[in-house]
Amino acid sequence: MRTNLFSKLPATAFSVLLALSLGACGGSSEPAATEDTSAQTTEATEAADAATTTDAGTTAETTSTAADATAMTYADYAAAAVDDPVTIEAYVQGKQAWWENKASLYLQDKDGGYFAFETACTEDDYAKLTDGIKVKVSGYKGNFNGEDEVIDGSFVIEDDGDTYVAEAVDVTDKLGSDELVNYMNQKVAFTGLTVAASEDPDGNEVAFLYNYDGSGSQGDDLYFNVSDGTNTYSFTVESYLCDKDSDAYKAVEALKVGDTVDLEGFLYWYEGANPHITKVTVK
Repeated sequence: MRTNLFSKLPATAFSVLLALSLGACGGSSEPAATEDTSAQTTEATEAADAATTTDAGTTAETTSTAADATAMTYADYAAAAVDDPVTIEAYVQGKQAWWENKASLYLQDKDGGYFAFETACTEDDYAKLTDGIKVKVSGYKGNFNGEDEVIDGSFVIEDDGDTYVAEAVDVTDKLGSDELVNYMNQKVAFTGLTVAASEDPDGNEVAFLYNYDGSGSQGDDLYFNVSDGTNTYSFTVESYLCDKDSDAYKAVEALKVGDTVDLEGFLYWYEGANPHITKVTVK
């Protein structure tokens, strides 16, 4: 999981705090005139009010930008260059995580999938993001080790009754091919795969690992190998998306080498396909 970014103190507010702290720590031994103290207090109050107004204005402006922008087609989004401004209109398929007033979301329309990374989002709005609800997101096209995503974004909920929950598309026959990337960030399925052995730090063959190298413990991401009979692939249960109490997490912990499984999840991309599995069925 990538480290989340921390919000910065607005410059105006920082200036006020700096001025106040300097006044407290380095004041003159002589009493200041009453009118000077009042002036300083008034200036500090006005500066703080200005900082608050600026923050509120920025939030309102960002939200307005998302609401007013024209959504592009998936084809136009896919063709956009990194750092280009983008606006998409799509439907929530999965909520990866929320922290520090930022949410990471899997979104999809009928043409393709999107990953909105650390989009500005209050905790109240995050609770409203149920599967299938439509949102409009404005931000910039990003790419992280091959993963296309919308970054530095904001969104508005378009609660007009139009909902869409995608069916997982079976891409088992696309494993190992150049075609698989066309399904990036979509809800996908893999069927009839066989659990292949992983090797833990002690050299033992196991059905899964906590962390990619076996260095973790319960609650960390799970990694496991599957084979289609020709090639072996590494899949992940991402703990922010499916935590240790989820059915998917517990199902992988119960896997045995040689089990035949059907899988569903989101086709995340990290230097190649890195499916984030959300459902496991042992045949």
